[in-house]
Amino acid sequence: MKIKINRQAKTKPYRFMEVCGTHTNVISSSGIRQMVKDKVQLISGPGCPVCVTTQKDIDLIIGLAQWSNVIITTFGDLMRVPGTKSTLEREKALGANIQIVYSPTDALTLAKNTKKIVIFVGVGFETTAPAVAVTILKAKQQRIKNFYLLPLLKLIPPALQKIAQDPRLQIDGFILPGHVSTIIGSKPYEFLARDYRKPCVITGFEPEDILEAINNLLQQIRERNYYVAIQYKRCVERDGNLVAQDIIKEVFQPIGAYWRGLGLIPNSGLELSKDYESFDARKYFQIDVSEPKMQPCRCGDILLGLITPKECPLFGKSCSPSHPVGPCMVSSEGACAAYYKYEQ
Repeated sequence: MKIKINRQAKTKPYRFMEVCGTHTNVISSSGIRQMVKDKVQLISGPGCPVCVTTQKDIDLIIGLAQWSNVIITTFGDLMRVPGTKSTLEREKALGANIQIVYSPTDALTLAKNTKKIVIFVGVGFETTAPAVAVTILKAKQQRIKNFYLLPLLKLIPPALQKIAQDPRLQIDGFILPGHVSTIIGSKPYEFLARDYRKPCVITGFEPEDILEAINNLLQQIRERNYYVAIQYKRCVERDGNLVAQDIIKEVFQPIGAYWRGLGLIPNSGLELSKDYESFDARKYFQIDVSEPKMQPCRCGDILLGLITPKECPLFGKSCSPSHPVGPCMVSSEGACAAYYKYEQ
């Protein structure tokens, strides 16, 4: 496969963005980046949900955790992400009631067994949204009054549109996320090939899958025939999972959302629709959060593909997995964590 890739990419080093954090991890751990580096530069993208959560949102969660009679429930990856002055892990050590759960339904079960207010922090992409939506439906059906959602869910296609439009990035093609695509299918990405002439491949998570995707991208460029290929056919169809899409549409509606590194992107987030807005923690709790000050951490530039983790001046020095400065070094799907573990 390496010989074939090198033979196809003989005119210039193409820049391909692997959007998904899990792909980044596989690329680093299997040595693919080094294998193809002479002909293809693989750039990490905004496909780690913890990494794209803004510092201001972390401050908001910490603010909620300081209310009395409140239990914050969250996935474990978020615990060590730094806010302006603290982390959820530190606030928990100081006495805040913050609990790690493995699914939103765990949080709902907790709410049914306590008189305290339970807030679930909804961080994730289209992959996570159906499970969160089902939990809200159950909470309404069961008339659970002490359960709330902090909706921080984000949508991948609007973020890719912003990246495709950015002249600084010069992305030649996209390796699209497998998990998200099992829900939304390939149709929502077709504008990338049609409007921006970017080849795209939805791929699986084995090293062979990713190499096949790189080869397909090069083939599309060579033939000047741009489309969204589905390498991950064992799980992804063009129309996606229609049942899951209907559940998302029932509970949520699109809204502009702030992404770390990418700023405000129209229609890239999900908020609860009118029928379910009584579960929205933002509307029940009024918390003023200041704009965070600029920090030397360059996770935002890494998520955009402007620099690689090793080009951040903090990487491996003041920022490491044991002392992370930014979210890309915290999350198991973060580019900095993958580079630190496999590409030092």
